[in-house]
Amino acid sequence: MGRVRPRYIKSLGEKLLEMYPDKFTDNFEENKKAVAELADIPSKTVRNKVAGYITRLVKRRKAQEKAESAA
Repeated sequence: MGRVRPRYIKSLGEKLLEMYPDKFTDNFEENKKAVAELADIPSKTVRNKVAGYITRLVKRRKAQEKAESAA
């Protein structure tokens, strides 16, 4: 099983994805750069966790859209 993310990681990731949906893709490296530009996060570890969570959300949304279009 995976690790549980703290609430502040999730809330920041969801807020950034809601505000800038066109800036994020399913590529972690691109999301990492976008998070660094858009949010003032001093810690590299936190920035990477937020970028990883956003990547996961984007992939999940794409999978949902694909499943809905197939059904």
